[in-house]
Amino acid sequence: VWGISTAPFNWYSLLPRDPVPVDAIPDLGDNQQIVATEWMGRSPKDIQDQITYPLTTSLLGIPGVKTIRSTSMFGMSFIYIIFEEDIEFYWSRSRILEKLNSLPSGTLPEGVQPSLGPDATALGQIYWYTLEGRNPDTGEPTGGWGPDELRTLQDFQVKYTLSSAEGVAEVASVGGFVKEYQVEINPNAMRAYNLSIMDVMNAIQKSNLDIGAETVEINKVEYLVRGLGYIKNAGDLEEAVITVRNGVPVKIKDVAFVNLGPATRRGGLDKEGVEAVGGVVVARYGSNPLEVINNVKEKISEMEAALPQKTLSDGTVSKVTVVPFYDRTGVIHETIGTLETALTHETLIAIIVVIVIILNLRASIVISSILPVGVLAAFIIMRYAGIDANIVALSGIAIAIGIMIDIGVVFVENIIRHMEMEENKGIRKGKAFANLIYRSVSEVSGAVLTAQLTTVVSFLPVFFLEAQEGKLFTPLAYTKTFALISAYLLGIAVLPTLVYYIFSVRITSIKLRKIANIILVAAGIVLVLFTGFGPYMALTFFGLNNLFAHQWKDPRIPTFLNIGIALLAVVYLLTMEWLPMGTQTGLPRNLLFVILIIALILALLWLLVIYYEQILRWSLANRWKFMALPIATVLFGLVIWMGFDRTFGIVAKGFETVGWHTFRQTGFWQSASNRFPGIGQEFMPSLNEGSFLLMPTSMPHTGIEQNQQFIEILDKRISHIPEVEMTVG
Repeated sequence: VWGISTAPFNWYSLLPRDPVPVDAIPDLGDNQQIVATEWMGRSPKDIQDQITYPLTTSLLGIPGVKTIRSTSMFGMSFIYIIFEEDIEFYWSRSRILEKLNSLPSGTLPEGVQPSLGPDATALGQIYWYTLEGRNPDTGEPTGGWGPDELRTLQDFQVKYTLSSAEGVAEVASVGGFVKEYQVEINPNAMRAYNLSIMDVMNAIQKSNLDIGAETVEINKVEYLVRGLGYIKNAGDLEEAVITVRNGVPVKIKDVAFVNLGPATRRGGLDKEGVEAVGGVVVARYGSNPLEVINNVKEKISEMEAALPQKTLSDGTVSKVTVVPFYDRTGVIHETIGTLETALTHETLIAIIVVIVIILNLRASIVISSILPVGVLAAFIIMRYAGIDANIVALSGIAIAIGIMIDIGVVFVENIIRHMEMEENKGIRKGKAFANLIYRSVSEVSGAVLTAQLTTVVSFLPVFFLEAQEGKLFTPLAYTKTFALISAYLLGIAVLPTLVYYIFSVRITSIKLRKIANIILVAAGIVLVLFTGFGPYMALTFFGLNNLFAHQWKDPRIPTFLNIGIALLAVVYLLTMEWLPMGTQTGLPRNLLFVILIIALILALLWLLVIYYEQILRWSLANRWKFMALPIATVLFGLVIWMGFDRTFGIVAKGFETVGWHTFRQTGFWQSASNRFPGIGQEFMPSLNEGSFLLMPTSMPHTGIEQNQQFIEILDKRISHIPEVEMTVG
């Protein structure tokens, strides 16, 4: 139950969920914090000299800092502080805030205040969206909303709602126009009143304030005295007083024009050639990305009713709608789903092999129980060891499946061997049976432990990897080790108990046995009717086989029939999960294909077991002939891995040394090199996310409007590609 509640897979159950954090790939980013400082209107040179350099030199003294990188641009400074990997994330943020608050006066220009970036990592951007006007009934785009209207909604409604979702570190706005009060000064009026621009700026800054002036008591009643100066519209700002001339106040409207307008912007958002407004949701450090996305979607659903709508001139209703264009949920589900499918297939195939090899239904049940329970136990350890479930971490569990099942096979096979000994026949219950199981498990537990430790020790170099390599591959080593430890502990602690109870169950009463088999028949039929799950029919066939078992002359036949029923049920379940020939082929053909594949593989292995002694004798008698096979295998593996040219390059060099300089240009060499180029190398596993990132570059002097036009043209042209669903730039 605990393991099911922590499992990363999307299993529907009534249990409370506390799953392992789920993401598509490991977070390989540095242990980094960002300090951003805005100084509007200043050149990159001024930003570098007066903000970036003083801050960088001050922040270098923070404990645990590995390196500092910085970027200075028009009006903005970004400082990237990279800490050592062993420095705790939030501890580093606290040290940065302490340093920023203790900066000596005069370090930065007046009015400049640096801020610490969100508590997120490089993989924190999990959800991008746009705000669009759409028909509430059909969902079709209708438009009718300006970039300034949508940006206002984004900044004052959508952003705050999504920021309240659990696990969200930041919601950043993109695109549109930010509304601002724009004061257009009349130079002639300024000269007439002998005023400067600073006078106007000071008046504006002081005008947008509500001031408290203590209290006054009149007729034993106390009144609060307040000066109301909060600006609600452009008219309020026009009435702000700059100065007094000869007892007459000079107001802003006397020397300037005030109106609402768009603020100067340094970026924009475009969707399929049309200017758009949207935002990006950033997940908090240490949160579960999948849960955060689900929380954001819940907030969007709650917010939909509050978003405004209006009727356009043609009578169409246009409602503001949140439309995602990047949602990591898809790639997370596909990645985790692929590994869930792989784990399921591995488990079912392992159960099939166990049933065929052991030929004992009770023993097969005991052995097979190790796999699901061991995997769930590994999830529990992952949850509290702080290891996220991703494509690399879950691959470690997938690799360990075969070794996990071996633990159960070794223990149970040795128990069965002891049970079949002449002196132990008939011992199936009581203290004698418990002692038999204890001796059997103790006999092989040391060897099994040594085998497990050998596997774990072989992964020690992976545990000591550092930097990005360590972040990528260390989770695989941990999860494989967790799975092996769980399986071994289950093998020595739980498995003997299961063997005792399952093998000691004997229904001696013919009447009770008949009732139990009738219940099995009925249960299988009822479960199939109510769930539609075919493998439940195995219960019915078990019951029918047991009911008519007395009609067989050979008492072993019902046992083998039960094994066959169980085997067929597992194969049927594997076929339903796998469908190797595709859904269009139909279940019967897929089932036949799976049976043939499994039968062929098991037949080859069985032939190897039967003729092993003869093969061994021939190999020892014909050592050089036999050695040709492993040598050819090694050479072929090298050719596949390194490529034909690199593997046999020494041969080509030999011919070139003796004068055949065109040997590499021969048809044979060229054909072999092209056919076997070698396996490429890459650091990250490839994921078919379905999204592509195109990053065009323009000249440094290109303005924002020109860049916006470039993006519009690119988006339109890319969207004309038939396979492209959406383009956003």
